[in-house]
Amino acid sequence: MGSVSALAQAGSTIRVRLADGFDFPVGKPDAAGYYKARGYWPNGHMGEDWNGDGGGDSDLAAPIYAMGRGVVIFSQNIGVGWGNCILVRHVFREADGRIGMVDSLYGHLHERKVKLHDLVEKGQLVGTMGGNNGMYPVHLHFEVRKNLHIGMNRSQFARDNSNYYSPTAFINARRQLASSTQKYDVPVNNFAPYGRALADTSSDSRGGGLDVPSFNARPATGSGAAAQAGEDFWSKLKAKMRNGQTTPGTEEKP
Repeated sequence: MGSVSALAQAGSTIRVRLADGFDFPVGKPDAAGYYKARGYWPNGHMGEDWNGDGGGDSDLAAPIYAMGRGVVIFSQNIGVGWGNCILVRHVFREADGRIGMVDSLYGHLHERKVKLHDLVEKGQLVGTMGGNNGMYPVHLHFEVRKNLHIGMNRSQFARDNSNYYSPTAFINARRQLASSTQKYDVPVNNFAPYGRALADTSSDSRGGGLDVPSFNARPATGSGAAAQAGEDFWSKLKAKMRNGQTTPGTEEKP
């Protein structure tokens, strides 16, 4: 797919076709050859960590795929605990006919294979699996967000089901969806650049801007201190991931 970056300034939209369904971002189809080392649970881990069945760092540079058709709204190496990250925004039709939007996040990548405002299809290569340059054991951190304003500033939002989906539950409920040739306006550049306040109204062409009304964002705020404390599970998790052990999460329905 091509890039439409030149058409998308802060405060604009990009026209995107409806997703025709969603699949897991590893081992297509159906996450073959991969397992969840760490699951999703509210007020704890806001996504899923996926590892290859080979264990250890055997999955370094393994392909990571877009979970569905959409547009890249962030592609950048921001370092810190994230490293190389990609965000894709998807517009889709629910079974009851409602049109919704979600963001999928692919974190700690070894390489990014798409750039800002690229249009992508389900199963398209968007990056390769990494561990944030050795900070973590190699794995994919994968999130699905209801709130389109989160971007890379998770500490400013409540870490619960008001802002996030359980990725597995979301995908399993929407494996096949009705689509069409019609295109929908998808807001882009509508979240704060990393480390900046949501009240900031400037734009940042590297990966995010501000003040485009989100399609289905749910305003919520959380304790920054509590959110930050929830980030640092890694010292306890490294041995489990390297030994192929799992940390199950909840599987809330959307």
